[in-house]
Amino acid sequence: MADSRETQARRRARGVGLEAEFLARVYLALTGWRVVTRSFSAPGGEIDIIAQRGDMLAFVEVKARSTLDGALLSIDARKQSRISRAARHWISRNPRSAGLNYRGDAILLAPWRWPRRVNGAFHLDL
Repeated sequence: MADSRETQARRRARGVGLEAEFLARVYLALTGWRVVTRSFSAPGGEIDIIAQRGDMLAFVEVKARSTLDGALLSIDARKQSRISRAARHWISRNPRSAGLNYRGDAILLAPWRWPRRVNGAFHLDL
């Protein structure tokens, strides 16, 4: 029975995450960003969204929590390291991005709140 509840909780969390990422992509598009890649996985890390506007390429982490501050705090050092690892991998596979500026952004979502975009929310170790 416990396994069933855990599986249901994971499915529910995955659904919330997918919905949050969809809302973040819509938000980015409405604010002039072009989504280049979504759900990029590399050995040792993953990136929710990679978006570009002008010469800025943003590696975006999407977090949905009960509060916006809680969402931001959930992007800890371990998560930042995993995003940086995946970003290095993506950049190495996309040489046309070499002349761009890179930034680690976050889009935070919480119930009944407008999404919050945090430019430069975390350091990218590139």
